[in-house]
Amino acid sequence: MEISGSSAFYAGLGAIQAGQQRVDQAASQIANNTVERAATSQSSDFQAERLRSVDRSQQMDMATATVEQAMGKHQVELGVKVAKASDEMLGTLIDTYA
Repeated sequence: MEISGSSAFYAGLGAIQAGQQRVDQAASQIANNTVERAATSQSSDFQAERLRSVDRSQQMDMATATVEQAMGKHQVELGVKVAKASDEMLGTLIDTYA
């Protein structure tokens, strides 16, 4: 009997990779917004007034990015649980001590 890779294990690994990617993208977006704010904070009063509406949308983007980061973290944690459960299940199906 040939045993190939467990699809549940690979699903867990896929979830880990997707979650990692989600965290990376959200962190990058947060970092970019922070750099843009620092650059615009030294502008004149007129420019600052014009940019306030942009700042509000950036605040929403930062909130969204923060939520995406938290969701990515949970996705990685759940992927680890799936991969670990799959690995443990394989050990119970095959008597490795025989």
